[in-house]
Amino acid sequence: MNTSTNVKNVLLINSSLNGEQGNSNRLASEFVAKLSEKFEVKVTERDLAKDPLPHLSQAEMGAWMTAANDRTEEQVQLADISDSLIEELKNNDTLVIGMPMYNFGIPSTFKVWIDRIARAGITFSYTENGPVGLLESKKAIIVAARGGMYAGTPKDSQSQYLKDVLAFVGITDVQFIYAEALNMPAKDENVILARQAMDVTAEALI
Repeated sequence: MNTSTNVKNVLLINSSLNGEQGNSNRLASEFVAKLSEKFEVKVTERDLAKDPLPHLSQAEMGAWMTAANDRTEEQVQLADISDSLIEELKNNDTLVIGMPMYNFGIPSTFKVWIDRIARAGITFSYTENGPVGLLESKKAIIVAARGGMYAGTPKDSQSQYLKDVLAFVGITDVQFIYAEALNMPAKDENVILARQAMDVTAEALI
């Protein structure tokens, strides 16, 4: 491990229904392990499949829009869901996301997380020129695992969406590591390629 004072606070988010056996979970965890070989790393883990968040409701949004001193006990509890997730995100400088592809899109559990961390006046603000993200100086590395080959094609609905929604809250330094064709005969070769990409990405963070 690097013994310098260069500490990286890493938020690892996984959402595979297959847990530790999921390709995206395994590879994202491997990437964080590679980082720990090069830096002093403090990792916060959030498994959105193991501990799913409830879908966003009007009552919860209403709690956000109520002044803190005026909230009911229920509204305090509802607002705390989003507040705690945003605080967790703010406290980490590097975001590592294990991203499986389900039916050409992101897992619904991850969308629920996005719905909680994208809040006007807190993680972005509206200006006369449009929305401006408020979470700055953060890097996101997305380890995207897919059963087929989608990167760079119109069927990849994940990549642009993730870049757009993260930029919306101010995270514009976004990098993808793709592990594709994992349900096809070339799986082993493509996992090797993904691991090589992880090595290069980890080295570039020094």
